[in-house]
Amino acid sequence: METDGGTTDGGAAGEKLTDGGRADGSRADGGAAHGDRPLVSGEHGPEEHAFPSTSEIRRWLVTTNHKDVGILYVVTSLFFLLLGGTLALLIRVQLWAPRAVGETILSPVAYNQAVSAHGLLMVFWFLSPFAFGFANYVVPLQLGAKDLAFPRLNALSYWLYLASGLLFVVSFFQGGTFAGGWTMYAPLNVPTFMPDVGASTAVLALVLFVTSVTVSSVNFITTIHRMRAEGLTLRRLPLFTWTILLTVWMMLFAFAALLAALLILSSDRLLGTTYYALESPGGSLLWTHLFWFFGHPEVYIVFFPALGVMAETFQTFTGRRIVGRKWFIAAMILVALQSFVVWMHHMFLTSINLQIKTLFMVTTIGISLPFDLMVFALIYTMLKGRIRFTTPFLFSFGALLLFIIGGITGVFLGAVVLDYEFRGTYWVVAHFHYVMVGGVTALVGGLYYWFPKMTGRMYDEFLGKLHFGLYFVGFNLLYFPMFVAWETPRRVFDYAPGLAPWHKLATIGGFVLGASFVVMFYNLTKSAFAGDPADDNPWAYSTTAEWTIPSPPPLENFPGVPTYRDGVLSFRRDAPKPTAEADGGAASAASARSAVEDGGVTVESTTQPTQSYGEAAGDDHASHASIWPLALSVGMFVLFLGLSGLRGGSFGPGMVSTFYLSATTIGGAVTFGSLLFWGLEPFDAPAGGFGEAWPFDGVENGKVGMWVFLASDVVLFGGVIGAYVFTRVAFGWTGWEPIPTDPIPGLLNTYILLTSSFTVVLALVAAEKRSRVGVVASLVTTFLLGVGFLVNKGIEWQHLLHEGVWLSTNVRSSTFFLTTGLHAAHVIVGLLVTLFLVARAWRGAYLDDSRTVEYFGLYWHFVDIVWLFLFPLFYIL
Repeated sequence: METDGGTTDGGAAGEKLTDGGRADGSRADGGAAHGDRPLVSGEHGPEEHAFPSTSEIRRWLVTTNHKDVGILYVVTSLFFLLLGGTLALLIRVQLWAPRAVGETILSPVAYNQAVSAHGLLMVFWFLSPFAFGFANYVVPLQLGAKDLAFPRLNALSYWLYLASGLLFVVSFFQGGTFAGGWTMYAPLNVPTFMPDVGASTAVLALVLFVTSVTVSSVNFITTIHRMRAEGLTLRRLPLFTWTILLTVWMMLFAFAALLAALLILSSDRLLGTTYYALESPGGSLLWTHLFWFFGHPEVYIVFFPALGVMAETFQTFTGRRIVGRKWFIAAMILVALQSFVVWMHHMFLTSINLQIKTLFMVTTIGISLPFDLMVFALIYTMLKGRIRFTTPFLFSFGALLLFIIGGITGVFLGAVVLDYEFRGTYWVVAHFHYVMVGGVTALVGGLYYWFPKMTGRMYDEFLGKLHFGLYFVGFNLLYFPMFVAWETPRRVFDYAPGLAPWHKLATIGGFVLGASFVVMFYNLTKSAFAGDPADDNPWAYSTTAEWTIPSPPPLENFPGVPTYRDGVLSFRRDAPKPTAEADGGAASAASARSAVEDGGVTVESTTQPTQSYGEAAGDDHASHASIWPLALSVGMFVLFLGLSGLRGGSFGPGMVSTFYLSATTIGGAVTFGSLLFWGLEPFDAPAGGFGEAWPFDGVENGKVGMWVFLASDVVLFGGVIGAYVFTRVAFGWTGWEPIPTDPIPGLLNTYILLTSSFTVVLALVAAEKRSRVGVVASLVTTFLLGVGFLVNKGIEWQHLLHEGVWLSTNVRSSTFFLTTGLHAAHVIVGLLVTLFLVARAWRGAYLDDSRTVEYFGLYWHFVDIVWLFLFPLFYIL
């Protein structure tokens, strides 16, 4: 079959693709038809005139538009790549030859800091943010959405990410950053062994980063489930969006566990608790459990977006949809679920009994099976298609090769006996980088793939292929010798002299790899400003929705209301619009009248007169700018910088301590003020729920967002409560003397909180009945009950303090004060929100729309339920 000179790949009828034109002169490859589109690249609709242009700095400070935020993520993550890469080259220079302590390029402490900071920067501040730059830009386009569900939260996630990265950079200038390895194992992570303020700042930077991740996860989960275009079911989602959906669900729970570990560590370093102290029973093992419960899903959190890029580029540059697409998706879902039951294979050298180790060896080997299916699906897609060796495809293909090597070498570490031999050696270093940097390889391919869409210009293909050649050779020169020199101990700059030739080869490879990025930065920077103009769809076989609109896209993305009701993408306007498959499958074969749907069923694709996108969505004046995400992030940066000066719960005397105290005060004030003005700012976010929204059909975005956030909070409290139970079991359950000994204050607080939940319900009922007095009275009563809870808790703590029991007394007191203190912090947040609601309710708010009161009620009920678990744990058992 041929269409306008383009040939198919010879596959089944239901999977044939065309690369030619259409009879009416428009294009069948997913690109927008030039003759009838309302906007072209570089043009602006009337809604854009009041919004600063991309050439103005103000635009980038106030924007909440998902495309702008995506570009900010990509650019910022590449900055942290440069910083982490520089540290990596310093490490390789140190390892050019085995050196005694006095002969090193870096001092022993500086070397440890370089190794630790390199790992932390790459894992946290480069890998995932780089991927989520593409997710921010592309996912709403693939969904047919105007923006993410919560645009201001999207901007906030970026600014918190930047603030956390800058805070980590500041840690280098506070006596030295964290030097205990990127895994931050206890007890090396406590002040006894790492007393520098910079180490505390690094930990707080991670707390801020996890906050950013949580905000982003809530936003993407709500968006992908609630903001899909009509007819775009989960089954039809493009594979890149599928990988992001699974990634954010994993992030939501995995990073909550890491947040629990980091809050406990922050408490140990700043307040004087003793969870991870050397004398604490099970302290080092507790950190390891919490960290690796996050750490192993993090591998897939990093790799899944790369897998999505590979799937998209393989489809585009082979002219075939992914072979076994449904099984490919099922395998990804299975990996996402299994990722939370394999963490103990990182702990085979600990004292865990052999039966448990064997169980986790089985789960570790089991998780490789779905990956085998995905790898073979990608290989078979290449065999069935006609490959075009463009730069994006080369990087994706290279990523597949690297991941295969990383996966095979990882099987050795999944076997208990072999892990005893390889753990703590350069075999682990090489395997880890083949997997993680293998993912980076695909993401670099994604950068080239979407570069024309993001900039409206083409990159230099020759320089792109030169980049790939240098990259692939340099990477393998760097890391493959580490398998041969596997006996080198990790994080140590001295090694057996016989291994020196392999380390020299690795160092050369490191500089070749670094040189490849010089080529990339030159190519993309030059092309962004002086490259050839890119077509709306420069790839003949790309079929996802982002290629149906101009490059770069207009502010609100689409010329009409996107719909897949007829099986293909169309825009419900007067004039016919181009079509594309929802799932990255076949493009239409002839004209807008018919298209090949998933499975090869021919359906009629009609376009009909309708409202504009904004009118249909009910938000034709959607907002795109707010200064408060930036202001809030600045406040939190200053606040966390100030808190890094705490020691044992106080700042101490001296000018330096005065600086930290002042920063804490100023940062807290700016944070509170920014939150207040955020709440008062009128801001119209895009609506959702126009298509299938399973499993949240009929549930508005705000409620879904609150549910998802509370799911994360469940894991946070689960981690902190689990830490208490783990420590108590390690100590001896029956030998543990409860703190406090009197259960009456806890029982009284239980009654207080249960009553406050009832008054929140009364506030919602009053709002629905349009009773302003009833809403105000119920919320004021809730506030007073919450204050009563805190007063009672404060009296109880004061009594314990007079008895000589405080945070740092012993691990029993540490668990009580930190766990109940975290709950009290949630109560305080709830009370501040209550005051805000009371002030607005007094002026008549919430009578016409009571949803805000309902969302607050969900949060308050959750806080009360948590107390129902804490009361028996600490006061009765």
